[in-house]
Amino acid sequence: MKAGIGMDTATETKTCIVCGQEQNEGIMIVNAFICEPCESEIVKTEVEDERYPHFVSQMRKLWYRILT
Repeated sequence: MKAGIGMDTATETKTCIVCGQEQNEGIMIVNAFICEPCESEIVKTEVEDERYPHFVSQMRKLWYRILT
């Protein structure tokens, strides 16, 4: 597993950076949490999908965390 990316199996809830909902299962990337439903949607979303720009915008937050 690469540093900074991993499955979060803890039972504590975290706020998803994509949907803003409290969830307890998902992945941690850098110091950001993405819940399983959002991860699944991101992976299967095509570029032409109307939700794609939202996902791109939310994922940019990860890069800002890395660079700052």
